[in-house]
Amino acid sequence: MSGLENWPAASLKEIQDKLCAPGQKFEMKTVDVLGVPTRVWKNVIPHLRALADLGRNHGDHLFTIYEEERISYEAWYRATAELARYLIEDCGIKKGDRVALAMRNLPEWPAIYFAVTSIGAVLVPLNAWWTGQELAFGLENSGSRILICDDDRWRKWADDFKAVSNLEKIIVSRMPEPSADYISLESILGSPPDYMKLPDQSIPDVEIHPDDAATIFYTSGTTGQPKGAVGTHRNATTNIYSSSYAAARTAMRRGETPPEPVRKVGLLVIPLFHVTACNARMMGALAVGHTTIFMDRWDTEKAFQIIEKEGVSSTGGVPTIAWQLLEHPSREKYDLSTLEAISYGGAPAAPELVRKIKEVFGAEPGSGWGMTETSATVTIHSAEDYLHRPDSCGPPVPVADLKIMSVEGDRELPLGEVGELWARGPMCVREYWQRPEATAETFVDGWVRTGDLARLDEEGFCFIVDRAKDIIIRGGENIYSSEVENVLYDHPAVTDAALVGIPHRTLGEEPAAVVHLAPGMTATEDELKQWVMDRLAKFKTPVKIIFCDETLPRNANGKILKRDLKSLFTEESESA
Repeated sequence: MSGLENWPAASLKEIQDKLCAPGQKFEMKTVDVLGVPTRVWKNVIPHLRALADLGRNHGDHLFTIYEEERISYEAWYRATAELARYLIEDCGIKKGDRVALAMRNLPEWPAIYFAVTSIGAVLVPLNAWWTGQELAFGLENSGSRILICDDDRWRKWADDFKAVSNLEKIIVSRMPEPSADYISLESILGSPPDYMKLPDQSIPDVEIHPDDAATIFYTSGTTGQPKGAVGTHRNATTNIYSSSYAAARTAMRRGETPPEPVRKVGLLVIPLFHVTACNARMMGALAVGHTTIFMDRWDTEKAFQIIEKEGVSSTGGVPTIAWQLLEHPSREKYDLSTLEAISYGGAPAAPELVRKIKEVFGAEPGSGWGMTETSATVTIHSAEDYLHRPDSCGPPVPVADLKIMSVEGDRELPLGEVGELWARGPMCVREYWQRPEATAETFVDGWVRTGDLARLDEEGFCFIVDRAKDIIIRGGENIYSSEVENVLYDHPAVTDAALVGIPHRTLGEEPAAVVHLAPGMTATEDELKQWVMDRLAKFKTPVKIIFCDETLPRNANGKILKRDLKSLFTEESESA
């Protein structure tokens, strides 16, 4: 527990009334957002071009660190402005055009993001873990005119990219040799350490409205086909004030004065193609002037070295990362005293993890809830509130509303009852790209039907009790059962298949499958695993496959009883 006898010093309502009062930093107002009256932060940055200009004010202060590459805010801005000019003048990119990005976390990523969005074009951040076929779908579905990717993506999936008919140009970073098949990003910008040599210029001026489309982040759909969530400038910048409000709320819960923003150093291990890293982390870092460190790939001991060397104050990502930081045998070899916060989301976390972060590191645990459709942040949970309610994902920020509805969606349920969680606010995306039926099903009068089962307590804290049954969340990565099941069904020997989530201590859960084979047909577990791996991203491949002699159990409506199937893995584990 917190150890503070007077905690909480104020209720959530008292704090909100003070912080959001007229004339205060977190004052709110109601505006029309695409025909829906919506409560918004009055002082929020209006669009991403304005945020980029604000970021330039941090000048020589370090924006990103990647291995030996240390890029200042001014250098980043110059790269952003030069790429924006190139996209307009050399590529003919106009407002509303889509530009795709498939890249690991590199210093180029923020420059590409803001170059595209600041000129009114729409950035399509594709999951860099996807297969070539999955990436090609995103490129074709979004109608992207240009793809910007890193060397890893090009080496693996060049043939898939070149087969996409709507692509006019492919720009590749960090390739050692020139090629007629692509344009080198370095030929436009130079390498990141040389960004300060670029011209001192502003981003080209393009009129942007807060509710203009800025991004298309793809999320898996129940049909197995990814859906593109169309995010706006308002969606992205709302996160800045939401996170700042949560920090002020934490201080006032302790009876302290809300702190002024201070530049700090964060180790970012979540991919920027996820809304959590992009919207919830990068936006706030850029507004305040934080330094963000990227890693080529996660390595716990290397993370310890970085934390010690750079004085990292915050890190995290998913519960897996937090567990590894806690349990690595080399932890005590390093000075990790600068760590102030370890936060995560995207997967269930055990209450034990919350307590251990505080006990072992003296750092504040942090979590929250959001989804691609809400541009990340809806609830924020941290510090003493999290320690006291470790099974909650926290209360919503003041500009967000939550309600619990019947599964049918026809009535709101009383406080404390479990039903489907609906969310509303300026962070909610406007639609699914070219999916009108899915849009109508999910977005209702400004509300997002989340598919999560939850309850709210009397103070507004949200408790997720179950998720949409078709989703398995493995270490922060969403896996839709139907997507994997459809691939299994494509195997000639499989006539029945179901994917379920089985518990995993650090990843939260992993995918496992139960299959029934056609009479007279054979297939091995390894064969089916390889079949899935050849067609989908590796993280979607079942870690275990059990064969069932009979067709899978179903209810009266013909739906497979997946809860019954989960017990098969428990039984097998016990008999092993």
